[in-house]
Amino acid sequence: MKEVSTLLLALFLFLLSPRWQLVEADGGFIRTKGVNFVLNGSPFFANGFNAYWLMTFASDPSLRDKVSSAFSEASSHGLLVARTWAFSDGGGSYALQYSPGSYNEQTFKGLDFVVSEAKKYGIRLILGLVNNYETFGGKQQYVQWARNQGQNIASDDEFFTNPVVKGFYKNHIKTVLTRVNTITGVAYKDDPTIFAWELMNEPRCQSDLSGNTIQGWITEMAAHVKSIDSNHLLEAGLEGFYGSSSPEKRYNPSVQIGTDFIANNQIPNIDFATIHSYPDQWLSNSDDQSQLAFLNNWLDSHIRDARDVLRKPLLIAEFGKSWKDPGFNINQRDTLYKTVYNKIYWSARTGGSAAGGLFWQLLSEGMDSYGDGYQIIMSQQTSTTQIITQQSRQLRYLGKLYARKRNIEKLNKAKAMREQERNGNGGN
Repeated sequence: MKEVSTLLLALFLFLLSPRWQLVEADGGFIRTKGVNFVLNGSPFFANGFNAYWLMTFASDPSLRDKVSSAFSEASSHGLLVARTWAFSDGGGSYALQYSPGSYNEQTFKGLDFVVSEAKKYGIRLILGLVNNYETFGGKQQYVQWARNQGQNIASDDEFFTNPVVKGFYKNHIKTVLTRVNTITGVAYKDDPTIFAWELMNEPRCQSDLSGNTIQGWITEMAAHVKSIDSNHLLEAGLEGFYGSSSPEKRYNPSVQIGTDFIANNQIPNIDFATIHSYPDQWLSNSDDQSQLAFLNNWLDSHIRDARDVLRKPLLIAEFGKSWKDPGFNINQRDTLYKTVYNKIYWSARTGGSAAGGLFWQLLSEGMDSYGDGYQIIMSQQTSTTQIITQQSRQLRYLGKLYARKRNIEKLNKAKAMREQERNGNGGN
């Protein structure tokens, strides 16, 4: 009890401080230890944001300032992790992969810039490798490429099973992971700026609701990633819907998508679990209080299962509330952010599995056409930005307290060993 009181007192005094300093997220690769992310042996809390557009903007030299501005703004508010796309498949001037194995060097150089700029601002990146949806090509584009080569494919869900399609995707994985950054000279697979790889943004397979198809695909692709890159963490990109391995669970909204939060994340090469949370979409006909009640249950259930069943860290990889919702007001969004952040903080403070959260989505000023209702422009949404900043402060200081505690334990252990050696030598 004394230790908890000391932690709370120190945290309270820290939050009263008018100034706080950012710690650059460098010094090695992020690892996992039990239910924690760790950096150089100390807990690392992944407070951050989504910005899927970074590579697209960085591919155009006239727009690169938006990327720098986003990282600068995020860093100044203590954010340490950004999730973004390392894919853009098919047509379009900013496509990354025009056709299987054929890449747009200008766009790849845009991704190089994103990685190098993230490092400059002390931000780690989670890079997604393909989309479930048609936006930016996704699994539909891969399937169409295979059809163009004579494959008889009936459904886009054969992305997960067709050998030709899987070959295309494996080649993309290898191409991205072994890419040598033209700015830094460092291969992506060797760059600690990258926090983790994501196999797919929100994988779904509605032709097999058992989750078995997704299970087989994740198992195969995770092994492929690890065969190329053993440095980085890997996650599947799941939204968190429970499947047949958890028939007693009643936390799912009325969505059937063919994934299984427990089984899919138990795959050994998956290093941490993810969930997304959009009660305003999933329970669109419910009032705000009902959506908040769902959110609380959704978070509690997954934090508990990640700790007790998976024994892996949990990242809330997407969350938000759209101003386009009927009856929206700023207080509703701020309440949702506080709810998510409080769950993460109290879990982290008590040794739980919640290791961070990434809101959807961060935009820079002058990007109105990219607004989807969920966007946060930190210079404009001041009350929400204050909540984000406070979470950064709390988690940063909590990490410092844990690191200090770890150092004290190491010193005490070394002292005890010296005493033991001294006693063993007869006190000489």
